[in-house]
Amino acid sequence: MARSSHRFLIFFQQVVVKLFTISIDQGTSSTRVFLVNEEGRIVKKFQRRITQIYPKPGWVEHDPNEILETVKDGLSNILEGVNPKDVKGIGITNQRETSVVWDAESGKPLYNAIVWQCRRTAPICEELKRKGLDDLIKDRTGLPLDPYFSGTKIKWLIENVDEVKESLKRGRLRFGTIDSFLIHSLTRERNHLTDLSNASRTMLFNLRTLKWDLDILEYLSIPMDILPKVVDSVGYFGETIHGIPILSVMGDQQSALFGQLCFKEGMVKVTYGTGAFILMNTGENLKKSKKLVSTIAWGMDGKVIYALEGSIFNCGTLIDWLVKVGLVSKPSETEDVAMSLEKNDDVYFVGAFSGLGAPHWDSRARGLFIGLTSDAGREHLVRSVLESIAYSVYEVAKLMEEDSGIELREIRVDGGVSKNNFLMQFQSDILGKEISRPVNRESTAMGVTFAAGVKSGIWKMEELEELRKTDRRFIPDESRRGRLMKNFDRWKEAVKRAMGWAR
Repeated sequence: MARSSHRFLIFFQQVVVKLFTISIDQGTSSTRVFLVNEEGRIVKKFQRRITQIYPKPGWVEHDPNEILETVKDGLSNILEGVNPKDVKGIGITNQRETSVVWDAESGKPLYNAIVWQCRRTAPICEELKRKGLDDLIKDRTGLPLDPYFSGTKIKWLIENVDEVKESLKRGRLRFGTIDSFLIHSLTRERNHLTDLSNASRTMLFNLRTLKWDLDILEYLSIPMDILPKVVDSVGYFGETIHGIPILSVMGDQQSALFGQLCFKEGMVKVTYGTGAFILMNTGENLKKSKKLVSTIAWGMDGKVIYALEGSIFNCGTLIDWLVKVGLVSKPSETEDVAMSLEKNDDVYFVGAFSGLGAPHWDSRARGLFIGLTSDAGREHLVRSVLESIAYSVYEVAKLMEEDSGIELREIRVDGGVSKNNFLMQFQSDILGKEISRPVNRESTAMGVTFAAGVKSGIWKMEELEELRKTDRRFIPDESRRGRLMKNFDRWKEAVKRAMGWAR
């Protein structure tokens, strides 16, 4: 009898099947692919950096073919030794606003992807402002008229690239943000789709009608037929050659909001990545703000969830710059260097390498150190860079409270720069709010993973909270707040001096 039971146990162990989801996180600096098991743990990871192309000052591009190859290589690597039948779904999250144009028949990109950081369309934006279109665009799309967003990038491509003009004449031109390009390139059906969250970042999508805005398309001379069909963020997007369905697509910051499980109205997350991005879930209510962005968080089961967002263009790029110029040897060193000073000695930095995003929206602002004396050393420079990130986040967070009418309580953080304990404690102190940092800081990747897992039946929405484990909570030191507020006022003076610098 015991031997029979032992045989049964061996047989049972052999037929137990592990279920997985795959997350493709195509970011600004790299492509990452994750294999996630039923417990919500990352069991395999692939990462490859993306070449940054700078044709002119202020211009930023990526090679779409390189992006696609890194994604394909990532999928091959992740699936090695894994039965594709055990992978129930793929989620795609992507750098938003970055714009790609390709030929519908060949699938070949017609120009490099114009990255969200690129400022080449500033003159187009200024011309549209002179025509008085900024208020109309902000009212309908929730976005300010800025080179950051996709609309003017498409206009520039149509007007300046011969291959794009020819493809348009032949009726074969297709536009998409990175998600759309990947869906078309990876699916057997060659679907031309995007989700609500990415569509809401183009400056062409009407947040009320949930359709492409015909008036704005006309103002920018963009034909409707080159744009993708807009669908919910969770659903069927097509099947890969491996037979795995793509079940979730979200822009990176919206995916991080989902990955941090900010499902209730008023919940907030901050991602400290290439840039710093603050999102508040505003539920099914479209909240308006003069200086912040109104956007779509996600669409699921026919329901649209909105968000307020503050976009700070430079965060991780500032840390990379410190390494590049030799002030630190590696990013993690910034923490100890900053903590070697008791205070900033009135030295401030404005991180406007790509202009200023929310709430200033000045594409001509540039980076600035101020307050330097002969006593200043690298410690002051490094600390002022970290403090500038915290000041920028604080500035946006306070505006978010005012415009939403919702008091911020806990702030959930993620992204590579959130590893910096000096920055997180400084952020908590100046905000006067508790900060929660999860064990798994890959919130962007986990957002579409969770969504695809829910769609495929691996999890239920109410089960997801059990999967988020807290690494550390940062409690504000109220005794420091008065001094930090005075420092913040000084930093705002520095911001004014950095604005409008570029010609």
